Amino acid sequence: MKFQTLGPNKENTFVLVFDKGDEFISELTNFAKNSKLAGSHFTAIGAFRDVTLGYFDRQKKDYKKIPIEEQVEVLSLVGDIALKDSTPNVHAHVVVGMSDGTAHGGHILAAHVWPTLEVVLTESPRHLCRKTDKETGLALIDLDT
Repeated sequence: MKFQTLGPNKENTFVLVFDKGDEFISELTNFAKNSKLAGSHFTAIGAFRDVTLGYFDRQKKDYKKIPIEEQVEVLSLVGDIALKDSTPNVHAHVVVGMSDGTAHGGHILAAHVWPTLEVVLTESPRHLCRKTDKETGLALIDLDT
């Protein structure tokens, strides 16, 4: 993965270009750790060679895994990065396009890039923190932290 800062201001904006085979969540998490990001948002376009989507099952308090084992276009990818237990935590949702024109979407659990993924990430001047919600078991942004 390569990256470049677009401007030296209170809100740094980065362009991250993922390489073939990069695992999106782990690479972005490592970038966030190394860059000490906490309180960022991003959008992306590109393609995945495979992706595992997640749909949150309220009864089980866990994600239903939806594997897609084929090349897909990333039609829309949005997310944020906030601290959870002092560590950057990536939360991202995606809509992917299949070869027949249908679309699938959900929470990104894992995804491998092919041939590229272009991410524009903006760092906020304020850090955001996640706190585990007792009712759902999910780590949600807590504005009081």
